[in-house]
Amino acid sequence: MTSHPSGDRAPNPPLGYSRECHLTEAKQIRLVAEFHANRIRPSRIAYRLGIDIALVDALVAGEYQATLFSDQVVLAQRRRRDQRVRSSERLRGQAAYEVRQQAQRDFDASITQL
Repeated sequence: MTSHPSGDRAPNPPLGYSRECHLTEAKQIRLVAEFHANRIRPSRIAYRLGIDIALVDALVAGEYQATLFSDQVVLAQRRRRDQRVRSSERLRGQAAYEVRQQAQRDFDASITQL
């Protein structure tokens, strides 16, 4: 996964702030994809979830589990779009239409970036 032995690099987050991650690898990949779909920086993902920064960087760069990760990112983006469309149901008329259109445009733009 990485070319650096784990003994010679500093942990991220720094000692004292790090948390032990007890999640399965599949759950870690799904959560990193969810955060990545929402445009959260890899260092922030590692800090918030307690996942090793090397794993987060490898996933985002497509060096590790590329197919699974990209599938999870697409699913997260669809969930985000669907949630935005559902939230537009509270609005009426032109405002609701604009929210739905913006959600679809954001989704289409994020899909083309993959």
